[in-house]
Amino acid sequence: MKNRIEEIRKARGIRQEDFAKSLSVSRQTISSLETGRYNPSIFLAYKIAKYFGMSIEEVFIFDEEEA
Repeated sequence: MKNRIEEIRKARGIRQEDFAKSLSVSRQTISSLETGRYNPSIFLAYKIAKYFGMSIEEVFIFDEEEA
């Protein structure tokens, strides 16, 4: 699943460390999410979208071919 986490985070001037801390995850988790090596649980995806004030669909790009 593709996402816009890095794009949105950088546009808002948020460091990976600060973002991770606010979500109660490790910086490595954020890095893995941003590079597409890790797909979040629905709970974490919701927390990320809520943090940015966006919908899950605005942050995560669902590709039916990957499903």
